[in-house]
Amino acid sequence: MVLGGASHILSGLALLGFVGVTLWLLARPRARMAVLVPAPRWLIAAAAATGLWCAALYLFDSGSSEALVVQSLRNAVMLGWLAATFWSPAAPMSRPLRLIVRLLVTISLISLIMGAAAHLRDSTAAGQWLDPALGIAAMIVASGGLLIIDGGVRHASTTLRMPVMAVAGGFAMLWGYELNFQLLGALTGKPASALIALLPAMALLTLPAYVVAAMDIGRERMQLSRTAAMRTIILLGAAAYLILIGLTGAVARLVGGDYGDLAQGISLIVALGAGGLLFLSGRARAWLSVTISKHFFEHRYDYRTEWMRFTATLGDGGEQAGPDDDNLHRRVAKALAELTGSPAALLMRPDALGGFRVTDHWHWPTEEADETTLSLRSAFMLQETRHIVELDALRRGAMGVAADLAIPDWLVADPRAWVIVPVLHFQRMIAVVVLHRPAISRALDWEDLDVLRIAGQQAASYLAEAQSQQALSEARRFDEFNRRFAFIMHDIKNLASQLGLLARNAERHADKPEFRADMVETLKISAGRLSDLLVRLSPRARGRAAEAERVLVEPVLQAVAAELRPRRVLFVGCQAGLATWGDAASLRQIVQHLAANAIDASPPGSVVQLVAANEQGRVRIDVIDEGSGMSRAFVREQLFKPFVSTKDAGFGLGAFEALQLAQAMGGTIDVASEPGRGSKFSLWLPEGSAGGDVGSPEPMVPEPIVKVTTK
Repeated sequence: MVLGGASHILSGLALLGFVGVTLWLLARPRARMAVLVPAPRWLIAAAAATGLWCAALYLFDSGSSEALVVQSLRNAVMLGWLAATFWSPAAPMSRPLRLIVRLLVTISLISLIMGAAAHLRDSTAAGQWLDPALGIAAMIVASGGLLIIDGGVRHASTTLRMPVMAVAGGFAMLWGYELNFQLLGALTGKPASALIALLPAMALLTLPAYVVAAMDIGRERMQLSRTAAMRTIILLGAAAYLILIGLTGAVARLVGGDYGDLAQGISLIVALGAGGLLFLSGRARAWLSVTISKHFFEHRYDYRTEWMRFTATLGDGGEQAGPDDDNLHRRVAKALAELTGSPAALLMRPDALGGFRVTDHWHWPTEEADETTLSLRSAFMLQETRHIVELDALRRGAMGVAADLAIPDWLVADPRAWVIVPVLHFQRMIAVVVLHRPAISRALDWEDLDVLRIAGQQAASYLAEAQSQQALSEARRFDEFNRRFAFIMHDIKNLASQLGLLARNAERHADKPEFRADMVETLKISAGRLSDLLVRLSPRARGRAAEAERVLVEPVLQAVAAELRPRRVLFVGCQAGLATWGDAASLRQIVQHLAANAIDASPPGSVVQLVAANEQGRVRIDVIDEGSGMSRAFVREQLFKPFVSTKDAGFGLGAFEALQLAQAMGGTIDVASEPGRGSKFSLWLPEGSAGGDVGSPEPMVPEPIVKVTTK
């Protein structure tokens, strides 16, 4: 009684729902409907016919002959939509399916006409033979309708698949439910009253299918993620297990006897055996994974997840990165192996002779592979053909063109070697990866080949970038050596000029004791400078920043004046106790460069001054000459550029090196010059406090700049 009342309420709700959907579909723009769903008029007719059927369920009993007569009308219209949808160029229907559609429509129309005529003439007398006939007809139509839906959906085009599956899925759900209780009634001889009473609820469940098909919902295909799908499969498996246990118990009660202990023991043995097999056997787990991927998913790979893991492995080894993952080449082998479920991989790189040699491996079970090579001919063939070689197919002689790739015998003979993947970067093969055979070996399909090819190109970009970084690092070392050598050549030129001047003066003043003393001192200084130059030329020479200390300025200026005395007597003026923070050798080199340039730019007999003082909390060292001076444009654009010089034999590195050294000590150079009126180079450096220690930290200074002014 309660179930009958609920069925009546559900029938009313279904009637209202389908009336509303029919009116809504009629109000939708017909052109828009034609774009979204095939055969929109038949869809509206199907909704209206289902509404009439729901009205019959509401007015009469769910299992009444009146409802079965209206159900025949509903089935005929639903078959009309299926025929209009699948019997088209977009989704061609096979000849057998066309015949089945015609047959089912005929059965539905005959049932409708016979039932309507019987009820109009004498409904009481007709009930004895009409209900079984209409039930059999409904079973036939439901079975055939499910067959049409299965064949039609599988051959539907991609653009139609989502709306077609929405409506056809609703039809299939309704027909499947009706076929279920009809079969139960036919087998047991009694109508399945509970299932028949819930028929309006099933009609309500099909209502959203019409809404989804006629809207923009689902135009982009929706699908569960691999994780959600796997959990759903597990839940369905658990549900199937519970159903099996229930059916087993029901059969045991029907047969009679006490089989409870036997059933419990068998279920325990099966559960422990299956669980233990999956837990202990990697081969069993691999087989289950391959089977699920093959039969439950459209694609073998979950591309989003696999690509994120692949990129993470190439980038930093992923979250579980170990100490061996610091090697990029090993990470490339690992990423390609994990992508295909391979437990190990070899990576081969070019050797000095042009072939490829195994240089890295990931979990490969033997170390003997380090002596194996890939010939130059094989490398050329792989690079030109870009073939991904499946070694099992090559062993069977089924590789076609790939059989001519001259794969070495050690790879063909090793049963562990599964696939050879060339890693290509812009038509250039920079590595070769050999994948280990997985626990469950399988033949490669188009999806495997595409994934390996694209993944190889991605890995090649990482390897190419690493090679570029290595080449850039080597180029930087050569550049640093050349730069250091250029500076040293500049200093050697100055020393050569100084020694040449000393030799010329020795011809005239060698008999004077004062000159001989100066000559000995100059030679000592020059020898020391040459030794310093050799140290600077060494690649192990320490940087200037590591030698920072408190330096007194006056001794440095006096040493420079003494060194340049053979060329010109310099005027030195320095504030008492003035000190800076930096490197004494660098400071001396800066002042020496600036003073030498001042001497070169000054006429003979003119004065060159070295003046140092404390100004605004910083040390200022001025190098002043009365030479030809420079234009503002030259100072601004060319003075501190390397290899730009106004002297015929100059290297153009003196001012450039002076500025580099000053900036390294946290200072800068200020230039004031005017053509015909001389120049003043002002070196600004951090002040070294009187109480500062050698280990004191370097003071913070503003970013060095070059100022250009005129007198």
